[in-house]
Amino acid sequence: MKSKYYLLVIFFTSISLIYSGCKKNVKNPVDEKVIEIPNQGNQFCASCKKVKSAVELSALSPKPGDTVIMQSGEWSNQKVVFTGTGSMQQPIVLLAEKGGQVNLSGSSSLVIDGSWLVVDGLNFKNGDLSVSKLNIIDFTIASRNCRLTNTSIVDYNPVDQSVDYRWVSLNGKNNRLDHCYIKGKAHAGATVVVWGAKDALSHRIDHNYFGPRPELGSNGGETIRVGTSDYYLTESLVIVEENIFDNCNGETEVISNKMSKNIIRNNLFFESKGTLCLRHGNNTEVYGNYLIGNNIAGVGGIRIVGEGHLVYNNYLQGIASTGQTCAIAMLDGVPNSPASGYFQVKNVKVVGNTVLNCAQAFDVGAGKGGNDRTVPPGNCSIANNVMQLKSGTSLIKFTDTPTGFNYEGNIAYGMDAVNNLPTGFLITNPMLTLNETGTYSTAVGSPVIGAFKGSYAFFQVVDAGANKIDNLHKDLLKANGIGPVWLTGLGASLIIKPL
Repeated sequence: MKSKYYLLVIFFTSISLIYSGCKKNVKNPVDEKVIEIPNQGNQFCASCKKVKSAVELSALSPKPGDTVIMQSGEWSNQKVVFTGTGSMQQPIVLLAEKGGQVNLSGSSSLVIDGSWLVVDGLNFKNGDLSVSKLNIIDFTIASRNCRLTNTSIVDYNPVDQSVDYRWVSLNGKNNRLDHCYIKGKAHAGATVVVWGAKDALSHRIDHNYFGPRPELGSNGGETIRVGTSDYYLTESLVIVEENIFDNCNGETEVISNKMSKNIIRNNLFFESKGTLCLRHGNNTEVYGNYLIGNNIAGVGGIRIVGEGHLVYNNYLQGIASTGQTCAIAMLDGVPNSPASGYFQVKNVKVVGNTVLNCAQAFDVGAGKGGNDRTVPPGNCSIANNVMQLKSGTSLIKFTDTPTGFNYEGNIAYGMDAVNNLPTGFLITNPMLTLNETGTYSTAVGSPVIGAFKGSYAFFQVVDAGANKIDNLHKDLLKANGIGPVWLTGLGASLIIKPL
């Protein structure tokens, strides 16, 4: 019996291509080459070695192309340190004998330290590191082009909820976290942390299923944090794509982006009581994301701080929050803000998004007065967005008065009347119809068709609103291809309630 390990042979060189010609909803050519690795480490695999403990692994000196197989069974209190120097064509692979059946528990942890290293198929469950500032899985500062895939981390919690350790710690450069299942973090600290640096990081976080995380009750409960305010101007080039965030309720920020020029695209946020938050940094692109709230209290939308961001082609449905956590919130800034403060929202373009049945589509100047925020957003565009709301809901609230805003091509319908609505909003029924996924698309004859106005190089389409749902997003909404291959049924709870 053989298992298939999908080796990415072109991913790390493709990041520069992604940034030089970033287009919406492009399925990148990843995982094209399949290498079959004997699952039992038998005599026909001269480069395969089997180990049954962390001590046995540490005694090895694997070479490029080698595969080390971890024996199925219980690995309790094992500090697994995986080191080596592989190559793009010949990575060094640490592979579970059978996916999901190498069970790491107790104080077990994993360190990935080297280059072109791949870890595949592990199951961390019901452990407890007990001490703050440790990591269950640690990509070291020296790690380059390394990958953790097809792995789960579930309920690895200390008795004391205030103990702060990370479940995945991403240092180094060009590393990848993909097709993992991460669920149940109930103690302090972000689940996944991308650590900042003075130059590009180029990590990729993709095709993971982030399962429920209970409310922490304090700051520091993010599911993903990218960087820190110390490095907010660094162009880190991190991509977060095609992940599912299911009831990730740790705190106000599900994703907290704190560095510049990242891409957050084609993710599903499902009933998560928090926001996709551009907290620090500039020039990040947010597109192709589906945010589904099902009208559950506390579920938030997209929260914008900083300048130069592009927020486009996103679909938001049933977001019940208002103010700073409404569907799309553009916050007030702090005068001469320190790095850890709130910079002015400036030169941001919010284009071609669809907002359905949300309590409030926009809040411009959200949070005014709190934390010394008195600088309104300036020189931004709100264009070609489609909003279908209900009576008793708000289209756009001007908590503060913006300067130099451009409004064009927006279509809105169904909400309470708006006094002094700027030009650039057409009040008419967009004629959206329910599709098989529980989301809505344009019907024949919709005024949305052909209604796109203006010129936006990053989003060249003819219709207003988000694009019609494609196969990539249909698969995403069903969790097809998300999480470990050995774990089934992940999408069963993703039920979208119609309007």
